[in-house]
Amino acid sequence: MTPLFIDRPDSPLGRLLVVADDQTLHGVDFADNEARLMRLLEVGDGAALIPKGDPLGASSALAAYFAGDWAALDALPVHYGGTPFQNRVWKALRTIAFGQTLSYAALAERIGAPGACRAVGRANGLNPLSLVLPCHRVIGGSGALTGYAGGLARKAWLLRHEGLAIEGFRLAPAPRLSDAGSCRPLIPGGGRPTPAPFRRHP
Repeated sequence: MTPLFIDRPDSPLGRLLVVADDQTLHGVDFADNEARLMRLLEVGDGAALIPKGDPLGASSALAAYFAGDWAALDALPVHYGGTPFQNRVWKALRTIAFGQTLSYAALAERIGAPGACRAVGRANGLNPLSLVLPCHRVIGGSGALTGYAGGLARKAWLLRHEGLAIEGFRLAPAPRLSDAGSCRPLIPGGGRPTPAPFRRHP
């Protein structure tokens, strides 16, 4: 069996877990979801994960993403270990550009399975590569930030970090045309958005 390495880098949203072998990234999640990640990766309690700093450069890429380099995660080689349907969903997640969102129904259409939004939601919830396969960019059709293993507060922070206007746990409605003259641009001067401070909501 190929040995798996683990790193535990810090992030603005708490400590992360990064699991990889010599060639591909197997898992990324928040440290408070460690039991979930080990279950998804089918790593038993007795299996030894070898500590290794910055495997495949993934920890550095995550740090760059949090610093505002939106493309930093795009080139990381990943291991798709799920079912064929899950792999279709997970690969499609990587086609959702930063600063954009997609509904579960639209994601189902994107993979050629219209009407399968519940199955897409289940596959999305089993994504073992949080942030790298950006499941936080999938939201409810109404704009609600539904379902995120890391918690809705983190999902809202990530979307704000990528420049989206979030009100509570919803995507803020677009301004009406009649209001356009009085609206400020989301990112003044066209620069990168300033990351919002992470706040836990009750």
